[in-house]
Amino acid sequence: MTVFLIAEVKVTDDAWIPEYAARVHDIAAKHNGRYLSRSGSIETLEGEKTDETLIALIQFPTRDDAMGFVNCEEYAPFGKARQEGSVSHFRLIDDTDIAGTIPYLANP
Repeated sequence: MTVFLIAEVKVTDDAWIPEYAARVHDIAAKHNGRYLSRSGSIETLEGEKTDETLIALIQFPTRDDAMGFVNCEEYAPFGKARQEGSVSHFRLIDDTDIAGTIPYLANP
């Protein structure tokens, strides 16, 4: 089942960003991940505006692939640098439809 890793990041020290941006997409690809977006262009259309400075969306074929990326030794120093230089939330969602009314999404 396809999953999506949503990274919501508020950068507090940008020293980690150049190397992270240059290297992490290749590490994700080793775990079958594909960036769909990595953007600082965030527009709040509804609700209270939050203070993230970038949001990334990475697609993985399976939860195991996503967890392999997040927990791999090669990613660990980049993850640590990101954690130390930001306030981050990593969220994982799958491609199901909780209401079960969208025909091209799986039912949970």
